[in-house]
Amino acid sequence: MTQGSLPQDPTLSSSPTRPGAQPTKSRPGFKQFPGSYSLIAITMAFFLGQFLSIEFFQFDWLLELGAKSRSEILAGEIWRFVTPMFLHLSIPHVLVNMYSLYAIGPAVERFFGKTRFVAVYLLCGIAGVTLSLAFSPYPSAGASGAVFGLLGSLGAFLYLHRDLFGRFGLQQLRQIVLVAVLNLGFGYIVPGIDNLGHLGGLLAGIALTFTLGPRYEVVWASADDGRLVDRQPWSAVRVSFIAACGILSALSVVVLFFLARA
Repeated sequence: MTQGSLPQDPTLSSSPTRPGAQPTKSRPGFKQFPGSYSLIAITMAFFLGQFLSIEFFQFDWLLELGAKSRSEILAGEIWRFVTPMFLHLSIPHVLVNMYSLYAIGPAVERFFGKTRFVAVYLLCGIAGVTLSLAFSPYPSAGASGAVFGLLGSLGAFLYLHRDLFGRFGLQQLRQIVLVAVLNLGFGYIVPGIDNLGHLGGLLAGIALTFTLGPRYEVVWASADDGRLVDRQPWSAVRVSFIAACGILSALSVVVLFFLARA
């Protein structure tokens, strides 16, 4: 939904040695961040399918069948609430969005865990499509609504844990706010960018993290041995995530109802 990039954020350490100490960086890998890399792989596989469709049929069948389109969704093609986040309009479009996911995904997945991370990504992508569907008649596609959701999630996480991460966390939070404002502003200036999709994903990421995100505390085994413990793990909120899916589905139905009457 956008071709604006998000700068790479340092991957935060989950094992601080002291409260407020600057977290360390680590090299991201598939075993450490399977959710992030799997989403990148799936999205690139979709784009390969789009490329092959154009090469063999001179037509992008995946985009035709899966992009956000108001008329087709109103006709009953509800899978288009999900598929747009895996489809892209060009090579630069997919590369920028996948770089953004590579840059910010591991930082979120480290603290949210694989399952909650993927759930947030998908719900934010659907929320972006829903808001865009409600207020924009134009078709769109791209992962940036979901990526903006991760940006909002990381910003909300750092805000909630600002005492834990201290100055480093506040610096990262300010950078995230600046990136969000600049990208949203860029989306309003440049035509053809689905800024409503970005905004929907961003707001969903913030809301999900404030309500269902992790809540970490440092537990000290000794004066020099501390570890982060999540007081709101996935096992405690997975039912609530199902409820969040229900709420988002209900909002989508309301949007479809009013669009059908318009």
